[in-house]
Amino acid sequence: MSNDRYFVTVRGVEQLRERLRHIKEVERPQNVRDIEEARAHGDISENAEYHAAKERQAFIDGTIRELEDKLGRASIIDPATLNGSRVVFGATVTMLNIETDEESTYQIVGVDEADTKAGRISYESPLARAFIGKEEGDEVTFKAPGGARNYEILKVEFR
Repeated sequence: MSNDRYFVTVRGVEQLRERLRHIKEVERPQNVRDIEEARAHGDISENAEYHAAKERQAFIDGTIRELEDKLGRASIIDPATLNGSRVVFGATVTMLNIETDEESTYQIVGVDEADTKAGRISYESPLARAFIGKEEGDEVTFKAPGGARNYEILKVEFR
């Protein structure tokens, strides 16, 4: 576990809380029932179902600790309360690939919230790092695995 702050949007912290609730109220009780059922089959020393359920229990407990740690370190940022033209955590950035003339829009979010298909990238991603601190109208060169790409920041929004 870390002492670093864990940056997350309001939506992201709600997702973490819901995941923790689901694990505690659904997955863990089911796992306890699975362990009890496997024990009922007799000798647990050679009972594959029992050992699998115990491994699942260790995984569930580790996930609970991880989620509780993240929630305890959460720095919750509500993008709707932010403003300006500078790219920061929570900003939704519309960018233009200068070479291809292709527009893309991404919101910069926490690590666990990232979903490129939904237009959300982690603030730790190389692309987001290239944009953070820049403003509308700035040109940014991003070193992608396939070579450098040049973008222009068209719009910075907070929603």
